[in-house]
Amino acid sequence: MNEEILKTCADNNNYTIYTAFCKAQRIMMRSYSPVCSISGGSDSDIMLDMIHKVDDDGKVTYFWIDTGLEYTATKEHLAELEQKYGIEIIHIKPDKPIPTCIKEYGVPFLSKYVSEQMMRLQAHHFQWEDEPLEVLLKKYPKCKVALQWWCGERYSDENGVQKMSRFSIYRNKWLKEFILANPPDFPISNKCCEFAKKKPAKRIIKELDADLDMTGIRKAEGGIRSAAFKTCFSECKSKGCDTFRPIFWYTDKDKHDYEQMFDVQHSRCYTEYGLRRTGCVGCPFSKHINEELAVIEEHEPNLFKAAMHLFGKSYEYTAKYRAFAKEMKAKEREEKKRAKLSAHSADTVDDPVTSDRSAVSA
Repeated sequence: MNEEILKTCADNNNYTIYTAFCKAQRIMMRSYSPVCSISGGSDSDIMLDMIHKVDDDGKVTYFWIDTGLEYTATKEHLAELEQKYGIEIIHIKPDKPIPTCIKEYGVPFLSKYVSEQMMRLQAHHFQWEDEPLEVLLKKYPKCKVALQWWCGERYSDENGVQKMSRFSIYRNKWLKEFILANPPDFPISNKCCEFAKKKPAKRIIKELDADLDMTGIRKAEGGIRSAAFKTCFSECKSKGCDTFRPIFWYTDKDKHDYEQMFDVQHSRCYTEYGLRRTGCVGCPFSKHINEELAVIEEHEPNLFKAAMHLFGKSYEYTAKYRAFAKEMKAKEREEKKRAKLSAHSADTVDDPVTSDRSAVSA
């Protein structure tokens, strides 16, 4: 690694990036067959630039998983990255195409974790019942994890029933109330991620006999994916492949600093389309899916039609949930307002000074 790189970090007073470079260099020196998963997104761009700078021996194999629902701008950007860095990015096909996954397993809804739990409940023919956890466990004894999510509680023989908050349906406010009022009439699943991303990545790692897998996850992103890790490095306990997340500790400011320091340019998905994220086109897990769909329809109309065909039911169900949550939130505000006015009126009646003044005025 060029010493000028560390000097640039020091001159810009960014020691998060400085230490990340040092860490990356040490880890790379120990690896004989590292691989790096490229997505074409902004975090991935920074990771690629960083890894390329410390890969003095040119031993890293870069790969990109083509899910079949990818922006034209992303594919163009990958070609630009190959030219810029003088590398080859291997294109990997999914184990099962997304349309096949949806046909066989169901449609993704809201988030990976929510979809997984709803898929498990549907697999056990759950009737979306509002019953205590102990009752449901007796009716569906082989569905404990999903039922715990549904009830927002965990059960053990030692401690009985206890509240849980982190992996509970109540993390999505009003979701349980919405499902009780509007049970899904279509299968829900997170399997498209498994077959279009996770399994192909594991396959290429095995085929290349890789000992180090690098991904562009940042803790600052939040969500289940980043919450699953506490550090930037995970060592494989048995003989296998370690995992390194080079930009794990980068904040949004660090990310911006890196882009400025090393002139990292992103794809047209960001600079022209105005998207906040890339990845599978029209993924229902996106928090800004309506905004993204409008952009997709304008810039890539054929992909828009494909996304609507594949995920249409999920979009409709999500929109219905959002509207329900908005209505419930408005009702909650109104109830709090009425309760506050009622409490104020009661205080006024109980206050003898106020009552006397009212009597005098009368």
